[in-house]
Amino acid sequence: MRIRVEGGQELNGVYSTSGNPNAALALLAVSLMTDEPVTLRNMPRTTTIDSMLEVAGRLGAAFEWADQTQVTIQTAQINKRDLNQADTNGLVSALLYLAPVLVRRQYVRIEIDFPLSRIRTHLEAFRDLGLDIKLDNGALICQPATWDKKEIILSQASVTATAIVMMLASRLGKETTIYNAACEPHVRELALMLVSMGVGISGIGSNRLCVKGVTELKGVEVTIGPDHIEAASIAAIAALSGGRIEIENIHAPDMRMIEKVYKQLGLRLDVEPTRLFVTRHESFTPSNQIEDADLTVETSPWPAFPSDLVAIATLIATRSRGSVLIHEKLFNNRLLFVDKLKAMGAQIVLCDPHRAIVIGPTSLHGVYLDSPDVRAGLGMLGAALVAQGETVIDNAQAIERTFGNVFSKLQKLGARIIAE
Repeated sequence: MRIRVEGGQELNGVYSTSGNPNAALALLAVSLMTDEPVTLRNMPRTTTIDSMLEVAGRLGAAFEWADQTQVTIQTAQINKRDLNQADTNGLVSALLYLAPVLVRRQYVRIEIDFPLSRIRTHLEAFRDLGLDIKLDNGALICQPATWDKKEIILSQASVTATAIVMMLASRLGKETTIYNAACEPHVRELALMLVSMGVGISGIGSNRLCVKGVTELKGVEVTIGPDHIEAASIAAIAALSGGRIEIENIHAPDMRMIEKVYKQLGLRLDVEPTRLFVTRHESFTPSNQIEDADLTVETSPWPAFPSDLVAIATLIATRSRGSVLIHEKLFNNRLLFVDKLKAMGAQIVLCDPHRAIVIGPTSLHGVYLDSPDVRAGLGMLGAALVAQGETVIDNAQAIERTFGNVFSKLQKLGARIIAE
């Protein structure tokens, strides 16, 4: 998909945040761990979600949409124990299905087409739980084990590893303590759903989880919480456009660190329990300007500033007065997109794959952009919306892999986006 974006338009109005897509992926997977029906409300309609539902169908799940945001899933039995690359279509998130297949079929084989280094934490955790793990010609083969009491520590606070371990512990172990667990909002939502299904979990929202397993999981109805990444991204884009906006469907505690970092960059949010407001910004003055010190924005594991917003933070920094050091501590190469901002007129020095210095304020102008990274997608779209002139973005479908219907939702605020 190619889109043409006419920048420089104020965005005004009311925007409703979709359900958290990362939570939705985990909740889809755990839905296959019971033979009873599970209803998921506020389901985001992203291309990744649609693909994950197709994989669930291949595994034996039946699903029905009641409307555009509510789906009911029932898996009377799982009829496959082997997922090849054609089945998963290259989805890294398909690894979440390891838990339901392993628990209900006592064996799973999943072909993977990404470096094993990406799941080293997962493999270590599975072995610490006592599972029989083998790697064979690009496939992960796993057989289950049961335990009375185990304590494991994750080598990294991985969201996916934490989710899979929680699901496995809910059925295979009597009591499992997970240290250095990820505690992002989507992990919290999975834990709360497991509790609704009958599992005992303490420490929800912290990096120490204690899971008390059960013999069967019950069917449930769950409403997926709002996506804090989408809410924060749209708030920033609206402010940079010079507009005013109300964003509905947020969870205020998820916005605490985001609001703090935005304020440091000169962007003010008025946050209420379930909605936030962005007033018109004439300029972006860092909150530390009187201290005559350079500002640093650092990403770290939750509840610190999330890595998924590093592109948006960099975009804000191009309009903020003074110099800002962007320090991406968690992932390699997430700052490489700054070359695209530089092509649009931003003054940025890329120090190394983890650090960039942004000097502002600068004005951006429209250019041709290709192949947006999924994580940087909204940042690139935001840059196009606030730049002067027309920007062409190729392969824009990558943005809707995570943010469903975002183009049409922005058009309702006044964005001029034309799909070709």
